[in-house]
Amino acid sequence: MTSSLLDRWNALLSRCGATVDPVPYGTDLLDRWAEPQRRYHTTEHLRAVLDHVDALAGQAEDADAVRLAAWFHDAVYRPDRSENEERSAHLAVRALREAGLPEPLVAEVARLVRLTVTHAPEPGDRNGEVLCDADLAVLGGTPESYAAYTAAVREEYAFVPEEAFREGRAAILRALLELPALYRTPAARERFDAAARANLAAELGTLTG
Repeated sequence: MTSSLLDRWNALLSRCGATVDPVPYGTDLLDRWAEPQRRYHTTEHLRAVLDHVDALAGQAEDADAVRLAAWFHDAVYRPDRSENEERSAHLAVRALREAGLPEPLVAEVARLVRLTVTHAPEPGDRNGEVLCDADLAVLGGTPESYAAYTAAVREEYAFVPEEAFREGRAAILRALLELPALYRTPAARERFDAAARANLAAELGTLTG
């Protein structure tokens, strides 16, 4: 699986104008995505987000910028830390500058990575809409795949006591359900919104029932 992901990375960096060998950068990223503390935020999640970005690429202003952001959006991930997205953005800037990518593209990738803190792109932010919809697509899966997702998230936060986890997770679910739109692109909204709201409501009922 990682070899095909590395092929995708190499092709992406070549399209974006890398002036150095992209392989070491891709290998470093894949090593990060395979760290032992991860249960949900794994290479499987990376592949899923990239696939969803590909499916929504026509909605983006710069699909390759979104793909780069997908690679970096959880590249730094510690469940017990709150600055993962910021550290991931810094990693993106450092790596992509070293790789010789244009500065406006580097800045856009960093902006998109930081946007995954809130998943709340401004109206008209087409790149942000595609990245956020791709990252949140897991919420609109089948009940079985959603259950696997929630179990993996709980494993990542195994260090959090059960009552505290339930309270924190319930607050996140309520905030998501209160959003006027979980998904911003028409294709993602049509495909995922109803299932996502059903999944979120069911989980919330389990946590608070």
